Amino acid sequence: MDIAKTNRLSLVEQIVSQIESLIESGAWEVGSRIPPELELMQQLDVSRNTLREAIRALVHAGLLQTKQGSGTYVCSSSTLGAALQKRLQKANLIEILEVRHALEREAARLAAIRRNKEDLDDIQTHLEACHEAAEAKDSKTYVEADIQLHKAIVNASHNRMLVDLYEQMSAPLQQSVHNLSEITCHSDFHHHVHRKLVEAIIGQDTDLAAEAVNEYIEQFIETLT
Repeated sequence: MDIAKTNRLSLVEQIVSQIESLIESGAWEVGSRIPPELELMQQLDVSRNTLREAIRALVHAGLLQTKQGSGTYVCSSSTLGAALQKRLQKANLIEILEVRHALEREAARLAAIRRNKEDLDDIQTHLEACHEAAEAKDSKTYVEADIQLHKAIVNASHNRMLVDLYEQMSAPLQQSVHNLSEITCHSDFHHHVHRKLVEAIIGQDTDLAAEAVNEYIEQFIETLT
């Protein structure tokens, strides 16, 4: 049997790996500007050409973005997130809603099985925030509360891969909520389904939880088609 020889990582690949770790750990947050070139050269003990090649690789991968005259910024927390962002930019709202449907339906089902007291407290807090924003007809506050409610339900699934995937898709998902905020904020039906979803999770009724997700996503799609 032929066994390929192992290859040592090049210096550029080592720098790329170190910077990826800084981003994924949160040491370099999304939206933040990375340290100046000279400072990084000194910290990493590499030449300007090596550093620039590593930065170019990370820009191409979608983790970093270089702005002329301003610097280089972190634009995604992982290579998975960057790849998803590129793909989702080409998707229409219906496609995003269909993906959202799949993720939130499974999250709701798992949350109904695995939720704990802390999860339920978090979910109910955001549910009440949705209700209060709707009563005040405050669409902006409602959108944020709605996003946090669904994130709390996904967190209650206690499936790290599902949580990470949903988090990486948060920007386009948030945009889908923004686009539909006038429908949801003033819709008695939507508030009713929210409560139905939360009550199903409290009662550990997996079928009812999935049904509630089906109802509000189908309403969104029907409104747009």
